[in-house]
Amino acid sequence: MLGSFGSSSSSQFHHHQDEEPADDDQRRRFITTTTTTTATTSPSIHIRQLLISCAELISRSDFSAADRLLTILSTNSSPFGDSTERLVHQFTRALSIRLNRYISSTTNHFLTPVTNVVANVSTHDSSSLALLQSSYLSLNQVTPFIRFTQLTANQAILEAINDNQQAIHIVDFDINHGVQWPPLMQALADRYPAPTLRITGTGNDLDTLRRTGDRLAKFAHSLGLRFQFHPLYITNNRDHDEDPSFITSIVLLPDETLAVNCVFYLHRLLKDREKLRVFLHRVKSMNPKIVTIAEREANHNHPLFLQRFIEALDYYTAVFDSLEATLPPSSRERMTVEQVWFGREILDIAAIEGEKRTERHERFRSWEVMLRSCGFSNVALSPFALSQAKLLLRLHYPSEGYQLRVLNNSFFLGWQNQPLFSISSWR
Repeated sequence: MLGSFGSSSSSQFHHHQDEEPADDDQRRRFITTTTTTTATTSPSIHIRQLLISCAELISRSDFSAADRLLTILSTNSSPFGDSTERLVHQFTRALSIRLNRYISSTTNHFLTPVTNVVANVSTHDSSSLALLQSSYLSLNQVTPFIRFTQLTANQAILEAINDNQQAIHIVDFDINHGVQWPPLMQALADRYPAPTLRITGTGNDLDTLRRTGDRLAKFAHSLGLRFQFHPLYITNNRDHDEDPSFITSIVLLPDETLAVNCVFYLHRLLKDREKLRVFLHRVKSMNPKIVTIAEREANHNHPLFLQRFIEALDYYTAVFDSLEATLPPSSRERMTVEQVWFGREILDIAAIEGEKRTERHERFRSWEVMLRSCGFSNVALSPFALSQAKLLLRLHYPSEGYQLRVLNNSFFLGWQNQPLFSISSWR
């Protein structure tokens, strides 16, 4: 069994941007240094270096050598092994797809057999969408990542909207199943007098939006909370999400206090930074009381494939190690999360190129610069919000590997000194 990869690049929480090698010679020296092995190199480090070497060979169009490395990597990976073997399986699969796409575009044949996982890169068909939604719910149950960001965002919203504001409107970009909102609804129902709550939720699956609205309405009724849900359907194609014009469809009422929630949403708009700026300016023009933003603390949007690949390898090594440490080997939820949710992300980052790539994560520093340039000011998250987040980790995810840091008025959740997620609030 292989141990954890480890990563010298993540020895501490940091926010620097990776610099692209200045020229091809420097780039080759960078790879040679990165992938050189010695007799004392551990098996897991050697496998990591093989993955990086394979990515380098593909980027240099040395397809035959890359295919030979993929064969070696396949024999050292398994979706059912330890965390390293499972991670190698996902990255080997992604590299195999990338390799075969290059080959098929020039020769119309494949070197390495590719299974139907290629089709799983798309989530537009109903069966893939249902599987993805199921994996999202599993992710919410077995990891602290979503709970941490949503709990902290809710607390920021509650603190920004004081008790004398009697009409509240929350715009949630990509509401999904709406699991974030019942705790906030409970907190609002406990206020006297309880305010009215209206949620506008966006999404690209109308049935999911309707079911989410129905569940939230029933829960609000059980609390005696006056509630309305407005679904905002965004057509399911790769071009529409980056078009900020749909914001004009959001109905704003003068007597409502507005909160905007962007949890794991903004990175989808990074394909076109100018359109992202337009989106942020339009959000700012809505005059929200608070804007909550959660994103991955990683640079998976680097223009150089190899740099993006190494960054993703370090990032998902920490993610898979955290799952290994906190869930039993037989956990079906863990397998679903790794193979479907994170597997889809790894495929997108490592196998897809150009306009079709959607998982364009960037670090907090990049978001901070972008938000400030669009007129937003950072709102410090409260000590109580920090206490809540610490309590969440202590009660439900007691592993010592999880680390919570406060930097630049924002919270960062990491695993073994590798930052993974950030949450911040703005106005």
